[in-house]
Amino acid sequence: MKKPKVAFICVHNSCRSQIAEALSKHLSSNVFESYSAGTETKPQINQDAVRLMKDMYQIDMEKTQYSKLLSEIPQVDIVITMGCNVNCPAIPCKYREDWGLSDPTGKNDVEFSKAIHSIHTKILELTEKIIKDELISKKI
Repeated sequence: MKKPKVAFICVHNSCRSQIAEALSKHLSSNVFESYSAGTETKPQINQDAVRLMKDMYQIDMEKTQYSKLLSEIPQVDIVITMGCNVNCPAIPCKYREDWGLSDPTGKNDVEFSKAIHSIHTKILELTEKIIKDELISKKI
Protein backbone atom coordinates (compact mmCIF):
# COMPACT_ATOMS: atom_id res chain seq x y z
CA MET A 1 0.00 0.00 0.00
CA LYS A 2 1.26 3.43 -0.93
CA LYS A 3 1.79 5.80 1.99
CA PRO A 4 -0.87 8.52 2.17
CA LYS A 5 0.20 12.14 1.77
CA VAL A 6 -0.77 14.45 4.64
CA ALA A 7 -0.74 18.25 4.41
CA PHE A 8 -0.68 20.44 7.49
CA ILE A 9 -2.28 23.73 6.48
CA CYS A 10 -2.21 27.15 8.10
CA VAL A 11 -2.52 30.63 6.67
CA HIS A 12 1.15 31.68 6.89
CA ASN A 13 2.86 28.28 7.04
CA SER A 14 5.39 29.61 9.52
CA CYS A 15 4.68 28.03 12.91
CA ARG A 16 2.12 25.30 13.80
CA SER A 17 2.00 23.69 10.35
CA GLN A 18 5.81 23.72 10.18
CA ILE A 19 6.05 22.08 13.61
CA ALA A 20 3.52 19.44 12.49
CA GLU A 21 5.48 18.73 9.29
CA ALA A 22 8.75 18.36 11.22
CA LEU A 23 7.28 16.19 13.97
CA SER A 24 5.43 14.00 11.47
CA LYS A 25 8.63 13.36 9.54
CA HIS A 26 10.37 12.59 12.83
CA LEU A 27 7.65 10.38 14.34
CA SER A 28 5.65 8.91 11.46
CA SER A 29 7.59 8.93 8.19
CA ASN A 30 7.16 5.14 8.03
CA VAL A 31 3.35 5.60 7.91
CA PHE A 32 2.70 8.76 5.86
CA GLU A 33 4.39 11.51 3.86
CA SER A 34 4.23 14.98 5.43
CA TYR A 35 3.89 18.42 3.88
CA SER A 36 2.94 21.86 5.12
CA ALA A 37 1.72 24.93 3.27
CA GLY A 38 -0.40 28.07 3.49
CA THR A 39 -2.17 30.73 1.44
CA GLU A 40 0.56 33.21 2.33
CA THR A 41 4.21 32.78 3.24
CA LYS A 42 6.64 34.34 5.68
CA PRO A 43 10.32 35.02 4.93
CA GLN A 44 11.32 32.43 7.54
CA ILE A 45 9.90 29.86 9.90
CA ASN A 46 8.97 31.26 13.32
CA GLN A 47 12.29 31.49 15.19
CA ASP A 48 10.80 30.48 18.57
CA ALA A 49 9.46 27.32 16.93
CA VAL A 50 12.86 26.65 15.33
CA ARG A 51 14.66 27.12 18.66
CA LEU A 52 12.27 25.02 20.72
CA MET A 53 12.13 22.17 18.19
CA LYS A 54 15.96 22.06 18.34
CA ASP A 55 15.87 22.05 22.16
CA MET A 56 13.07 19.49 22.52
CA TYR A 57 13.70 17.12 19.58
CA GLN A 58 17.09 18.05 18.10
CA ILE A 59 15.23 18.85 14.85
CA ASP A 60 16.52 21.75 12.77
CA MET A 61 13.42 22.69 10.78
CA GLU A 62 15.33 25.27 8.75
CA LYS A 63 17.55 22.55 7.24
CA THR A 64 14.81 21.06 5.09
CA GLN A 65 11.70 23.24 5.52
CA TYR A 66 10.57 26.69 4.43
CA SER A 67 7.30 28.59 4.24
CA LYS A 68 5.39 27.30 1.17
CA LEU A 69 2.21 28.10 -0.72
CA LEU A 70 -0.50 25.48 -1.27
CA SER A 71 0.46 25.35 -4.95
CA GLU A 72 3.97 24.14 -4.02
CA ILE A 73 2.94 20.81 -2.49
CA PRO A 74 1.70 17.68 -4.29
CA GLN A 75 -1.91 16.53 -4.26
CA VAL A 76 -2.61 15.06 -0.83
CA ASP A 77 -4.95 12.47 0.65
CA ILE A 78 -5.41 14.00 4.10
CA VAL A 79 -5.60 17.68 5.07
CA ILE A 80 -5.10 18.81 8.64
CA THR A 81 -5.89 22.47 9.29
CA MET A 82 -4.25 23.83 12.40
CA GLY A 83 -7.01 26.17 13.59
CA CYS A 84 -6.66 29.32 11.57
CA ASN A 85 -9.21 31.55 13.36
CA VAL A 86 -10.13 32.74 9.87
CA ASN A 87 -11.32 30.77 6.86
CA CYS A 88 -8.76 27.98 6.64
CA PRO A 89 -7.38 27.31 3.19
CA ALA A 90 -9.16 24.50 1.34
CA ILE A 91 -7.54 21.97 -0.95
CA PRO A 92 -8.98 18.74 -2.37
CA CYS A 93 -8.50 15.62 -0.26
CA LYS A 94 -10.13 12.36 0.82
CA TYR A 95 -10.22 13.30 4.50
CA ARG A 96 -10.07 16.63 6.37
CA GLU A 97 -9.67 17.43 10.05
CA ASP A 98 -9.19 20.70 11.98
CA TRP A 99 -7.01 20.56 15.07
CA GLY A 100 -8.17 23.94 16.40
CA LEU A 101 -4.80 24.89 17.87
CA SER A 102 -4.15 28.41 19.13
CA ASP A 103 -1.21 30.16 17.46
CA PRO A 104 1.65 30.44 19.99
CA THR A 105 3.39 33.18 17.96
CA GLY A 106 4.45 36.01 20.26
CA LYS A 107 3.77 33.98 23.41
CA ASN A 108 6.23 32.64 25.98
CA ASP A 109 8.12 29.34 25.80
CA VAL A 110 5.62 27.61 28.10
CA GLU A 111 2.77 28.33 25.67
CA PHE A 112 4.95 27.32 22.71
CA SER A 113 5.91 24.06 24.42
CA LYS A 114 2.23 23.31 25.12
CA ALA A 115 1.45 23.80 21.44
CA ILE A 116 4.35 21.56 20.40
CA HIS A 117 3.28 18.83 22.85
CA SER A 118 -0.30 19.06 21.62
CA ILE A 119 0.85 18.69 18.00
CA HIS A 120 3.03 15.72 19.01
CA THR A 121 0.03 13.98 20.64
CA LYS A 122 -2.26 14.69 17.68
CA ILE A 123 0.33 13.32 15.23
CA LEU A 124 0.52 10.07 17.20
CA GLU A 125 -3.30 9.85 17.15
CA LEU A 126 -3.37 10.58 13.40
CA THR A 127 -0.70 7.94 12.81
CA GLU A 128 -2.75 5.37 14.69
CA LYS A 129 -5.88 6.22 12.68
CA ILE A 130 -3.96 5.86 9.42
CA ILE A 131 -2.48 2.52 10.51
CA LYS A 132 -5.97 1.27 11.39
CA ASP A 133 -7.21 2.64 8.04
CA GLU A 134 -9.94 4.64 9.76
CA LEU A 135 -9.57 7.79 7.63
CA ILE A 136 -9.50 6.70 4.03
CA SER A 137 -11.81 3.86 3.16
CA LYS A 138 -10.30 3.33 -0.28
CA LYS A 139 -6.82 1.92 -0.35
CA ILE A 140 -4.38 4.46 -1.67
